[in-house]
Amino acid sequence: MNQKQKWLIPATESIGFNLSAGQTVRVIDVEGQQVADFIAYVKEDIQERLDPGVTLDVLRSFKMKEGDYIYSNRYRPLLKVVKDTVGQHDFINPACRSEMYELLYQKSNHKNCYDNLNRALNNFQIQSPKQYYPLNLFMNTKISSSGKISIERPLSKAGDFTELRAEVDLIVAISACPCAESACNGYHCTSIQVEIT
Repeated sequence: MNQKQKWLIPATESIGFNLSAGQTVRVIDVEGQQVADFIAYVKEDIQERLDPGVTLDVLRSFKMKEGDYIYSNRYRPLLKVVKDTVGQHDFINPACRSEMYELLYQKSNHKNCYDNLNRALNNFQIQSPKQYYPLNLFMNTKISSSGKISIERPLSKAGDFTELRAEVDLIVAISACPCAESACNGYHCTSIQVEIT
């Protein structure tokens, strides 16, 4: 398929779509410093899904680079990193959810990536898991030598992107993270553009 498909995910919203083997998805940070929670399921068997922990185990690195693969919970390559203009993403943080905002920011009924991803997958007959563990594109997580974890402003600037090629047929969902309470999105939520070729 040579024709390009394009969507703009408004700030704090999400999208779900099919990505066929051989297709490439480009996730673009439109204005800069905006995290995109990225999850994927194998279309033929949704028990197999993108797994950041397995990917860390295989890569032996907290950073992915061009040419690396993103792996499933069954240690199978699902996506190949074709191009990445940022080089700083997150493999360890779960999707934000309403309970997190209540605990950390004393805010009730806050928009969150967990609900966003559930909505994005509504049409794909995927049952909501107890939690999502996404590849958090553009998220800038730092781990100090003492083991302290901090989330800093993303390094991504307007127009920066990550391009991933599907190795198998996938169902993908992406949430433009709704957290404006911390440096996670530079204290300001903006949109994410998605292009498939």
